[in-house]
Amino acid sequence: MNPFEKFRTDPEYVQLSQRVDALNSDGPPELAIVHRPSAAIGESGRKLGIFSGSFHPLTVAHTKIVEEAQARFQLDELLLLLAKANVDKAVFGWPLAGRLLTLKRYAENRAGVSVALSSHGRYLDKLSALEAVYPRQTEYHFIVGYDTLVRIFDPKYYTDVHGELRELFAACRFIAVNREQADVKVIMEFLAQPAIQPYSEFITYLGLPDFYAQISSTAVREQIARGDSIAHLVPPIITEFLE
Repeated sequence: MNPFEKFRTDPEYVQLSQRVDALNSDGPPELAIVHRPSAAIGESGRKLGIFSGSFHPLTVAHTKIVEEAQARFQLDELLLLLAKANVDKAVFGWPLAGRLLTLKRYAENRAGVSVALSSHGRYLDKLSALEAVYPRQTEYHFIVGYDTLVRIFDPKYYTDVHGELRELFAACRFIAVNREQADVKVIMEFLAQPAIQPYSEFITYLGLPDFYAQISSTAVREQIARGDSIAHLVPPIITEFLE
């Protein structure tokens, strides 16, 4: 049975599909909460980590980032966030409802982790959606890989690039994670560029061990297509859907 069919046999999948369909990417930014822990943020001044990605599929690199970010930054809640509309490309492959289902199953067994779907892909829009749900003065910390960090500063995503960047960094901080192609030296050199340096104080580095830094969802999908084992690359919930 392929994962699409196994998703459809799960009772929660239909409900999640309906939530995805109901979220309007053409209207104001909004958030659909899929799972929140019992100790979720309920008062102002707390720290929220937002790990926004495609999770296509969730890998052990993703779960390692969750563990390391929770421990190092003492986050009160960590939100795994999918976007219904991406800024660069259309959603392909695993359906969003299926990805939400795997994220929810993972979060249910990991303290302090929540799951949600955003109607929009831009970070300013995600912030707007978050601010409508979380208490005032919540500290927002977005967790991003190097490629996403670079895109945040790409002028093509803005009407007034520095005006909007100042608005973004006034409202949140970023945690940059090394990937196979970008270690801490590469990240530091990028942040040292004259146009980017003014924002560098709002960006913190989180180092992953080499094994995890080399794992990507793309590589996992390629191994699935070849029929190779991925048990060492993904959490158990993913292999359950691929059995």
